[in-house]
Amino acid sequence: MSTPGLAAELLDCVGAATRRGIRPSVRSIHLPRGFAAGSRDAEFCAVELDDGCIGFSFVLLGDTLPGLATEAGIASLPGRPVAEVAAWYAEPAAARRALGLAAINALTGSVFRRSGYRPNDAADSLGLIAPLPADHIGMIGLFRPLVGRILEAGARLTVAELKPELAQPGERFRVTLDPGELAACNKIVSTSTLLLNDTLDAVLAACRHAGRFAIIGPSAGCMPDPLFRRGVDSLGGTEVVDPDGFRTAFAAGEPWGRFARKTCIRRDGYPGFAALIERAS
Repeated sequence: MSTPGLAAELLDCVGAATRRGIRPSVRSIHLPRGFAAGSRDAEFCAVELDDGCIGFSFVLLGDTLPGLATEAGIASLPGRPVAEVAAWYAEPAAARRALGLAAINALTGSVFRRSGYRPNDAADSLGLIAPLPADHIGMIGLFRPLVGRILEAGARLTVAELKPELAQPGERFRVTLDPGELAACNKIVSTSTLLLNDTLDAVLAACRHAGRFAIIGPSAGCMPDPLFRRGVDSLGGTEVVDPDGFRTAFAAGEPWGRFARKTCIRRDGYPGFAALIERAS
């Protein structure tokens, strides 16, 4: 299941928003169907709220995707309070956990919008870690589009993966199954699957000597507070700016990135979720 402490803390944030009167309902669930093979757009499901906010979650982890195809409870979700769906994040079934995180991410966007808080546009896709020639970058989850950028900067790269078939020494970088090998890295960039596969706290412990730790990806749209308390420096997510365009593209199995923007929230300068719900209207 998801990291127990993280799930409890995120759901505490959901409860605080609900008590403040922020109670949007689920409008629809978007499941990936009909996308071209290998399309990154097919890697996520989404929960859309009745205020137009949309949250994402990764679906290619374990049996998440087949679980979504067979989860009978999904049909009853439209019209239900988002807090009920968010509670699924603490459940053991991978499909429910993914939908729960997507609901938490959607509610986070709702709180941000109601409070007038707008996360910054992402300056780059590396979560502000800015690789330099002297750096040893640690990557958690092989995210191939970023490998070239890190190597072009002249930095060393070590990738920690869960899939044995990806482990390789590499001429310019190496992929390992042992997250302990990230201990020598001074900057870390991680995919947001950490929020779903119960490895967050162990990986953070392995990377405790890193000067910067960034989590990126559409799934990283949750309340940042529990992550910042654990030592994460920045959170890079995705915000849909054109819901109509997104719905049409997603339903047609077409790329939907042009209807969204990439965001980045830094620990320094973030006002805190408690302050945001206080000023939410």
